[in-house]
Amino acid sequence: MKSVDYIIVGDGYAGLFLAHQLIKNNKSFVIFSEGRKNASQVSAGIINPVVLKKFTTFWKAQEQIDFLKSSLKEIESYTGENYLIDASIHRIFHDENEQKLWLKKSGNEELSNFLDENFESLNVVKNDFLSGKVNQSARLNVNGFFAGLFNYFEKNNFLISEKFEYAKLNPSESTYKDFNFKNIIFCEGMGVKENPYFSEITVNPNKGHHIKVELSQPIPENITIKKKHFLFPTGNGLYFYGGTYDREQLHHHIDESAVNQLINGLSEFYPYDFEVKEINFGFRPTVKDRRPIIGRHEVYSNLYVFNGLGARGILNGCYFSRDLFRFIEEDIPLDEEVSLNRFNK
Repeated sequence: MKSVDYIIVGDGYAGLFLAHQLIKNNKSFVIFSEGRKNASQVSAGIINPVVLKKFTTFWKAQEQIDFLKSSLKEIESYTGENYLIDASIHRIFHDENEQKLWLKKSGNEELSNFLDENFESLNVVKNDFLSGKVNQSARLNVNGFFAGLFNYFEKNNFLISEKFEYAKLNPSESTYKDFNFKNIIFCEGMGVKENPYFSEITVNPNKGHHIKVELSQPIPENITIKKKHFLFPTGNGLYFYGGTYDREQLHHHIDESAVNQLINGLSEFYPYDFEVKEINFGFRPTVKDRRPIIGRHEVYSNLYVFNGLGARGILNGCYFSRDLFRFIEEDIPLDEEVSLNRFNK
């Protein structure tokens, strides 16, 4: 029987950022990965402190941005790579009213560090009313992040490349197959619905599509353009454009209406020819109050859940992995706004 401090089930942003906390604090662990691409692995990797539809920010935005940047530097210390792409978001304005609203909001204390007061004209794309730059925004090199961490896990015998079998878990004895563990964390995204210990948590799927396109006229390489969706280069001659949000069409195949929405959205501001080369989709685990769900099982004190990261998987996964670790190891209470128990009251 092999003894570990932790078993992590799930290989998205929640699982990987939690694994970083364990590495940082010298805890032994294994992480179970089925090897299938999840919503995290096909995500855009956008790091954005602003809700660009309303020009507002969100809970703990500055703290999450700061903590992510310091965490990525720590991860670089053992993977040897920096996965942060310094490419600011530029929001194309639809009209003069959006310009005025942006300037008004930029004077707010909570937004002054994020909304740049100087508007810019972008090359190649249509932006008759100019664009606003989101300061402190960036992107994560998603493919590099997952490849680098999985490579590190594999080299250090942390990675178990197989589906987790709930029937072989004995929480009363703290055993799973030939592992003896102190704690097990379920970071499964929508896979949690198959988990007999946490299947009742209130996460709902939000299906997102994105396309990868070949542009006949390249856009600037060092920015991310946002109008209805995000457009940026992926480094292999293609450009990412997406993603959509759909809570109704939840079948496990491509939705042509979503693809048409993306094609039409890109055509609105990109006036040249482009060709769709790839279509991807995933299911974001979302929660009605837009907060993660973190907590301990009500019966088995060695079972935990870390889920509901939604569209801000990078920021939420990184920041709240530390809160979960402190909750388990130091008995520091979770913020009520992310606690699993908040829906029981």
